[in-house]
Amino acid sequence: MKARFNIDIRTQNEVTRIDRDQKRVLVKDHKTGREYYETYDKLVLSPGARPVRPGFPGIDLPTVFTLRDIPDTDRIKEFIDSRRPETAVVVGGGFIGLEAAENLHNRGIAVSIVEMAPQLMLTLDPEMAAIVHNHLRDKGVDLYLGDGVKGFYENGRDLNSGRQKSSDSIPEPASDSNSASDSNSGITHATIVELSSGRRIEADMVILAIGVRPDITLAKDAGLTIGERGGIAVNEYLETSDPDIYAIGDAIEVTDFTTGRRMPVPLAGPANKQGRIVADNICGRKQRYAGTQGTAIVKVFDLVVATTGSNERTLKELGRPCISSIIHPASHAGYYPGNVPMSLKIVFAPDGLLLGAQAVGRDGVDKRIDVLATAIRFGKSVFDLQELELAYAPPYSSAKDPVNMAGYVAGNILNGDVDIIHWDELEGLDRNRTFLLDVREPFECQMGIIEGSVNIPLGQLRGRLQDLPRDKDIVVYCQVGLRAYLACRILMQHGFKHVKNLSGGWRTYQAVIRDREEREVGK
Repeated sequence: MKARFNIDIRTQNEVTRIDRDQKRVLVKDHKTGREYYETYDKLVLSPGARPVRPGFPGIDLPTVFTLRDIPDTDRIKEFIDSRRPETAVVVGGGFIGLEAAENLHNRGIAVSIVEMAPQLMLTLDPEMAAIVHNHLRDKGVDLYLGDGVKGFYENGRDLNSGRQKSSDSIPEPASDSNSASDSNSGITHATIVELSSGRRIEADMVILAIGVRPDITLAKDAGLTIGERGGIAVNEYLETSDPDIYAIGDAIEVTDFTTGRRMPVPLAGPANKQGRIVADNICGRKQRYAGTQGTAIVKVFDLVVATTGSNERTLKELGRPCISSIIHPASHAGYYPGNVPMSLKIVFAPDGLLLGAQAVGRDGVDKRIDVLATAIRFGKSVFDLQELELAYAPPYSSAKDPVNMAGYVAGNILNGDVDIIHWDELEGLDRNRTFLLDVREPFECQMGIIEGSVNIPLGQLRGRLQDLPRDKDIVVYCQVGLRAYLACRILMQHGFKHVKNLSGGWRTYQAVIRDREEREVGK
């Protein structure tokens, strides 16, 4: 860096104070212990974010780790290599928590994930998160959802007093089937994780991935303005309340691109762009930062999970009108070997403006979310998605790409060609006034049905219209929504007035129900 860019880099030197009046910073050289001042014309703060470490009892136990940087990674790896743990608890179900869980699992460690929220990955809506939950359980990962941590304790110590307990009075492990301990193995694990519900998980190690907070220590001590959400406040040019001090990255509050809210968004892509913008501004090229839309992607075992823009839950909490639709297209042409399904949800305004997207699948998720992220960035609508000309060959896509299909489905809703209903609205229906119509083939119904539904395969529908009530609402579903759409159009063209298609079909409904049943078993 010195030879190529003539940059003066000082490792193991820490800025401990900013003197704004004198335009200088106090630096401590950790190699020598010496402190000295360094002056500046312009100062850029990029301190990042710190892992959240609540004041849980036992948080300083040697078996409890946080994961922020390379030294943290080295400590975790050294512990695994030397102690060979058999069980681990990951606290937190965000990106870092899921990546940690997968890597621990790949080392042969039995993993449990504890998440205080009712779902993992809060950037997803519940029905999309359900797919992730089911996949993790299939991989042998135990999930404790909607249950926070109360404390960590050394196994063999009294949970109330911390006194050493006798060997015959070691705290009992969780009694539910999801416990990470093996009560029959005779193995005593190093740590007990006690949850708010009273359940206990025994583990050999714990990784905290609860989240991060902006590191604002320097900025706050210097009297710079801190935003309402706890990040350093900056303007559109990334200037702090002191025009000679800029701030970028995880430490700042940015404008959410779709909602306009100010909030910290700790992502690498936006941070890198902010660095370039600040460099331009320092050199006299005025550049604005337009906001962050939260485009992100993570590998979860065999799945790829990606999001961009706002999810439906957030928009509804903010009172912003929105509509959503879910499709389950194949990753590429169905007749070409190796295609696999994905789940794709888009959220859009009543005028069609695209506000957010979520995708979960095994292949092709990354390129679809990138196209949708681009559409959101440039203010495109679901009708624009229909017009996109995307690369097609059977190994890579379909002639109508999943992004096109998402646009067509949303356009059908907005044009009034079909009305939809979502999985979470089914329970509130008056079954005395509602007829549930399953238009799948009989062999498909053997894999499960929505209780109370009547099966009339799509190919038989035109000849059995007399079997359908005209004085009830009709909810139609199939495997993913396509055949149900066709059935809705047939019924509407034959005078049926109140017909709705179940968005995402049986595949979405079944994922949610399976997730719900697994939670009940685990309680």
